[in-house]
Amino acid sequence: MNDNIILGINQYGKAEVRVVKVTRDSARHEIDDLNVTSQLRGDFRAVHEEGDNAHCLPTDTQKNTVYAFARDGIRSPEDFLLRLGRHFTGNYEVVSGGHWSAEQYQWQRIPVNGEGHDHAFVRSGQETRTACVTIDGDQTWVVAGLTDLVVMKSTGSEFHGFMEDRYTTLKGATDRILATAVTARWRYNRLDLDFNEVYGNVKRLLLETFADTHSLALQQTLYAMGKRVLEAHPEIDELKFSMPNKHHFTVDLSPFGLDNPNEVFFAADRPYGLIEASVLRESSSPAGKAWENVTGFC
Repeated sequence: MNDNIILGINQYGKAEVRVVKVTRDSARHEIDDLNVTSQLRGDFRAVHEEGDNAHCLPTDTQKNTVYAFARDGIRSPEDFLLRLGRHFTGNYEVVSGGHWSAEQYQWQRIPVNGEGHDHAFVRSGQETRTACVTIDGDQTWVVAGLTDLVVMKSTGSEFHGFMEDRYTTLKGATDRILATAVTARWRYNRLDLDFNEVYGNVKRLLLETFADTHSLALQQTLYAMGKRVLEAHPEIDELKFSMPNKHHFTVDLSPFGLDNPNEVFFAADRPYGLIEASVLRESSSPAGKAWENVTGFC
């Protein structure tokens, strides 16, 4: 048997470059806090097979480029990653593409005497914003999103009429707590956008839909959230969701001589139902390599 061993798909770069940019154009400062990963693709065969580093741009250089580009401002995670990707693919012939991703951590001004302080902040406890840019030759894809957006409804949720077999013990519920931690990613079909404005509106629509939908299943709520976003944003072709069902079980208080009219619950952390799905337009543009480096979805 002739085993011809060859190098397969590969990429390399610097992961989790933490950069904090303080904008001091006035006495009222602004903060951008990102965790950036840069991965380059191209003709790096000699590096792997021969240890020839002539065409290897050090990962340390990629890290330094993140810091240098932050000096001119972040604007939005998507814009920042597009600048990085275009720099690396446009200035190094050996680099034919790559993947750039970021998490953005949110900060809010500390209120003092009823107003947000000019230069004192507290970390926001809601979601983490995410962004991914993939470049392959002359094609560019942008996927934005969020993770750990924890939401709960104390009523307006049911689950019944499901399949049953010999192993089914779950009882149907007509009034239950619905809680989840939303991870969502959405794929843009345009790049000439105010990404900050779109992000804020998408988050608002996701939250409003979760609140307004009388849920018969978490799957139904997920689909309604994606549908609402696509109806409002023609620049988005597809959303992918991963939503764990954070189960809340009523506690039996009868041993203590007490009733429990659906008011006291045990919040279980595991095991949990995990609901994942894509919601997209039938006429959506080809996804290409947009999702290639976005993990954690079906």
